[in-house]
Amino acid sequence: MITAKLLQYMLITGEAGHKVAQEAAKHAESGRPEIPNILTLLHTIFPREAWAEWLVKWQSEFFSLIVIIILATIAYLGSRKRELIPSGLQNAVEAVVEGLYNFLIGVLGPQGKKFIPFLGTLFIYIFTMNLFGLIPGALSSTSNLNTTFSMAVIVFLYVQYTGIRKNGLLGYINHYAGNPKSVVEWCMVPLNFPIHIIGELSKPVSLSLRLFGNITGEDVLIAVFTGLGILVLSFIHTPVGIPLELPFIFLAILTSLIQALVFALLSTIYFQLMFPHKEEGEEGH
Repeated sequence: MITAKLLQYMLITGEAGHKVAQEAAKHAESGRPEIPNILTLLHTIFPREAWAEWLVKWQSEFFSLIVIIILATIAYLGSRKRELIPSGLQNAVEAVVEGLYNFLIGVLGPQGKKFIPFLGTLFIYIFTMNLFGLIPGALSSTSNLNTTFSMAVIVFLYVQYTGIRKNGLLGYINHYAGNPKSVVEWCMVPLNFPIHIIGELSKPVSLSLRLFGNITGEDVLIAVFTGLGILVLSFIHTPVGIPLELPFIFLAILTSLIQALVFALLSTIYFQLMFPHKEEGEEGH
């Protein structure tokens, strides 16, 4: 594999360093091409240590936790000393919050204000995780299907809870039956109901697979072109190479934003679809 060659030519010194390159290259050949993060490198240095194996097993959760800590710290510092005329970090935080609020409220309408904190946080969290893999030694947790599917399931459960709460249990069931009114529509209920159920169950699957596939593709693409850049100059035994991956890093930044936006926007639409039609008419939305 190209990534295996990349790891073999990494600038690592000493006996432990050679062991890192050898073990990491072996790991890359057995799986998808990827640039190792700090936890996988620790595991190759200490392959028999239980703590190193535990860290590698939970690496997605580890980096997700780091993202949470970073975002929580920024939110705390940005709102700790609020001023009437914001500046600095407070100004940046408020600009992001206001932008997300205006965007999401345009989709949900005034009745969707209570969902803005959840959906806005979801977008920021996913976007930050997407970008985190571009930092040397870090990992995009969204390249793990368990992470994306977990978020999609949370959205799915919250949407179903919202549907029951806003429409009542009978109205919720009637929604999946297609809101039949005429005799013909009632006759179509046995067909419409299972179709709507299957369609609803497919939403978390499509949400999770879309995000996972795109972020994984970015990571693989960057790893492959990084390896190619190393191989071009491998004849002089240099640990660095031509930065062929640079254009794809900028592309990955754009894709990370788009994928976070798609995930949040689709989630917003799922909530909006659960609002009763009567309320939509009253709000003029």
